[in-house]
Amino acid sequence: MRILAADIGGTHCRFAIFESSPAGPVPSGDPCRLRTAEVDSLAALLDRVWAGLGAGPRDFDLASLAVAGPVRDGVFCTPPNIPWDLDVSRPQEFGLRRCLLLNDFVAQAFACRTPAVAGAKVIRSGRADPAGALAVVGAGTGLGHCALVPWGRDQVPVPSEGGHAAFAFVGPEETGYGEFLCRALDRPYAHGDAVVSGSGLALLHRFHTGRDLSPEAVAAELTPDSPTLVWFARFYARVCRNYALAVLATGGLYVSGGVAARTPALVDNEHFCREFISSPSHGPLLERLPVWLNTNKDSGMFGAAFAGVQALGNG
Repeated sequence: MRILAADIGGTHCRFAIFESSPAGPVPSGDPCRLRTAEVDSLAALLDRVWAGLGAGPRDFDLASLAVAGPVRDGVFCTPPNIPWDLDVSRPQEFGLRRCLLLNDFVAQAFACRTPAVAGAKVIRSGRADPAGALAVVGAGTGLGHCALVPWGRDQVPVPSEGGHAAFAFVGPEETGYGEFLCRALDRPYAHGDAVVSGSGLALLHRFHTGRDLSPEAVAAELTPDSPTLVWFARFYARVCRNYALAVLATGGLYVSGGVAARTPALVDNEHFCREFISSPSHGPLLERLPVWLNTNKDSGMFGAAFAGVQALGNG
C-alpha cells in the first residue's frame, strides 16, 4: 500500500511517498520540501505537493499528515504557528481516499520506532528500560513534546502541548530574563515556546548582547562559553528533565527539532548534561536515562508514515 506522509510545521512542510511493508514504512522517491509561509491553506499546499512529487491524490491509499498543533478527533487542527486551519474530515474534497491527521510530535515519537533515528547521537549514556516510557522533546519554530507509553505489546503515544505551559526560571538572573521576555512579547508569563525555540534563541541573545539577530545569525557566532549558549543549553535541558520526570521516561529521551539539528552544540555540552540530572530527589534516576540527539530533519515524515501503516493495518 502507498502512503503520502507529511510533516507540516510552522516554518517548513515536508512530504514524501512511502510504501507499506511488513517491516514498516519504506520511502519511495525524493521528498518534497516547501516553506509554510508560501501557501495560505491545506488545499494550496497539496496543489504544490502534487507538482513537487509528480503524483496525484488518487495515487495513495492514505495520506498521513503530521501537524504542529493539537489535533481534534483525528481530523481538525488550529496550529498556533500556522495562520490557517487543517480540516481533513472530508478527504474527498482534496481528492484523497483516506486521510489521517496527527500531532507532529506524535509523529516524532513514532519515528523512534523507525530507521529515522538510526544515526542519533548519544548525548548522555545510560541504561534504557525497553519496557519503559520513551520521551521526545524538540525545539524548532515551537517546542514539542510526546511520549510513547507501553500498553500490552504495543506503545501508545501521549500527545502534549507542554510548550505552551509556563516556563520555570530559577534564581534572580533568570527571573530578570523572564521579565524581559514578558515585556518583549507583551504576555503575562513566559512559556516554553518563547524560551526554547528558534525565536527564543534570538531573544536570549538580545537579552545578553543587546543585538537583534536572526536565530541563524546567533547560532553562527556562538562559542562554547558564550552566555547565550550556556543559558540556552540549561533551559533546553530543564525542559527535557521536567518532561522526563513527568512521564517517567525510563526508556530514554530523544532531542529532536530544527534548533538542535542545525546547531548540535546547543545540547551536546556539559551545561545541558549537568542541568538534565539536577534534581534534589531524582538525580540518580535521571542519571540512568540515556539522551540521544536526532538530527534527521525528515524523521517526522517517517513517524507519520509509521502511523499510516498502523491505520491501514487496522482497516
